[in-house]
Amino acid sequence: MNYARTALLLAAMTGLFVAVGYAVGGQGGMLVALLIAVGMNVFTYWNADKLVLRMHGAQEVDASTAPRLHAIVARLAERAQLPMPRVYLMQNDQPNAFATGRNPQNAAVAVTTGLLQRLDEQEVAGVLAHELAHVRNRDTLTMTVTATLAGAIGMLGNMAMFGLYSRDDRNNPLGGLGVILAMIVAPLAATLVQLAISRSREYEADRVGAAIAGEPQWLASALAKIHNASLRIDNPAAEASPATAHLFIINPLHARSMDRLFSTHPSTEERIRRLQAMAASWGTQPTAARRGPWG
Repeated sequence: MNYARTALLLAAMTGLFVAVGYAVGGQGGMLVALLIAVGMNVFTYWNADKLVLRMHGAQEVDASTAPRLHAIVARLAERAQLPMPRVYLMQNDQPNAFATGRNPQNAAVAVTTGLLQRLDEQEVAGVLAHELAHVRNRDTLTMTVTATLAGAIGMLGNMAMFGLYSRDDRNNPLGGLGVILAMIVAPLAATLVQLAISRSREYEADRVGAAIAGEPQWLASALAKIHNASLRIDNPAAEASPATAHLFIINPLHARSMDRLFSTHPSTEERIRRLQAMAASWGTQPTAARRGPWG
């Protein structure tokens, strides 16, 4: 993983947060916003996984209620040298999946019913390996913290917009300019940094996930199917909570004209191309799909 790049992006997000607090309210405003952000981070650290799973109506399954799915996750977790994560199923026709949890010991993977219905067993394994790669790389915690900081910066912008900080306040060193920066520039920059982190981590999770599964073509085939289905099938839970879109393996929201700039995910075509190049470097060929029974 490109740890240096991710660390730089997180540092930029934190620095942006501090700068916006100072621009809007001077040292006092910066301190208040920082305290709020710390509180948000503490809460999300312990509860983000539960909140996200509840938002998407995910129900926990085990070896008795979903034996095949549970067995695949267990086998992949063993290959990845990870503790067995909790497994969840979402009643959703759109094929998709995500991972959450603050660390590998408290991780969970969730898949939709649409994923199990539309993908063969090898493709499902490729998707789950990708999600376990996020767990092993601790991406879920990073994205939660980044989203929290972005939300805190947006909150400062809203406070400035509604006049909670006066432009004539002697504690505001930049006056009206600081308010404008907080209202427009800072939230936009925070969003771009957040999305950049998400995109870079998707490429890495694809690479590590393919290694865990042992076959890059499984994930490549799954990505193509999920992408095509997501353009036709709605994901009501994700539409209602778009802030969670970056957690999914493919953006669950329908694309708009600005999707390429503001998408939480890199191009699916580019992800598939990289996986196919990885398979070629291994000397592997696309494997025939083998369907298996689902418990």
